Amino acid sequence: MLNKIKKLKQLKTSLKLDISLGIIAALFFSAFIYLEHFGITIKLLNTIFGITSLAFLLYIPKRAILVAGFFIGILWFYWIGYSFEYNGLGYLTPVITFAFGIIYMLFFGILALNKRVFIRAILLFGLSFFEPMDWNWLQIELLFVDSYIGVLKYQLAILLLALSLPYYVQNKFSYVPLLLIILSLNQVSDMLQLAPKQAQEAPLKIKLVATDIPQEIKWKKESLSPTIKMAYKEIKNATKNGYDIIVFPESVFPLFMNKTPKLIKQLQEFSKDITIVAGTLIKENSLNYNVTYMFNDGKYEIAKKLILVPFGEYIPLPKFAQKFINDTFFAGASDFKTATAPTDFIIKGVKFRNAICYEATRKEIYEGDVNFIIASSNNAWFAPSIEPTLQKLLMRYYARKNGVTIYHSANYKGTGVIK
Repeated sequence: MLNKIKKLKQLKTSLKLDISLGIIAALFFSAFIYLEHFGITIKLLNTIFGITSLAFLLYIPKRAILVAGFFIGILWFYWIGYSFEYNGLGYLTPVITFAFGIIYMLFFGILALNKRVFIRAILLFGLSFFEPMDWNWLQIELLFVDSYIGVLKYQLAILLLALSLPYYVQNKFSYVPLLLIILSLNQVSDMLQLAPKQAQEAPLKIKLVATDIPQEIKWKKESLSPTIKMAYKEIKNATKNGYDIIVFPESVFPLFMNKTPKLIKQLQEFSKDITIVAGTLIKENSLNYNVTYMFNDGKYEIAKKLILVPFGEYIPLPKFAQKFINDTFFAGASDFKTATAPTDFIIKGVKFRNAICYEATRKEIYEGDVNFIIASSNNAWFAPSIEPTLQKLLMRYYARKNGVTIYHSANYKGTGVIK
């Protein structure tokens, strides 16, 4: 009897320890997002937290791995369910939050299949290539976007190797392999000429418009006229101040632009003095498209969105499940169609790749000859939350990996030049 009680106490103590270790690992893994959110960017701190979090994932017990994955999912993506409120499904918000905890518990749970440190390191490196449900916002290298460690794959591989080897060197030199971390530093990458090209700013004066229109009123009929007046005022002020381009957020015009010829005509007239880039929607053959209009010299071009948001604009499931979920939970709203290739705008001789919100955090947008991106977002779907911060960090990650400068205009936080 005493032995049973003793074993139960040991089990309880062990479980508490595993939960504690898992939570600590998740906090280290997520710290850089919350520091950035509150305006704190300290490279040394981000470097220490990032390295420590990976070490935890390599060495902590199996149960602790599951706990860490669950809380990483919550800390990174608790906000995703917020958008369901605007489809009349606000009651699903806690369900969606919990679901993301489970998804990333399973994601990182692969590490719990083996307790050998080197195998875990290989698996963790493999996870850096995997995007569950076509959702790529958890990039392991992102931990180091504002640190002394680089964000390239080879730097992650070296870091994981350096953290793994001490376990296998069982003598007084066991910590010497940690010196390999030096090879993953940005300075070494620069010296070996392995770093990406350096981003340059476009040779044009660009006005980025930041708006703060709550999602609950953005699409109401009574909001349309004030929104259009605001846009006209911004265009006139930007023209007066000598800007070459003015960029508005995603869906700044909450309507089907191709059904409003008077608005198009007015914007064409304004564009004789300044290039206007603005987000809106169009409807063609009963299909909806999330688009960007570029008005220039009295003419316009349209860029259709290439990559849709999983579960927001499309359902990443087999066809039979897509229709059921779309009709049951989204009232048919999750039915946007896409372009077949990225769109480039040539503005005053300079080429800009167009990116609408989620697209600016996808590698496909950075493929080919890309130096400058005009990105637009509507982050009000997820207000208030860390979503704009995480989006900004992801854009910074891709900008630095590809040597690109991003001009980002957003509704509710995130507007700015990113490189």
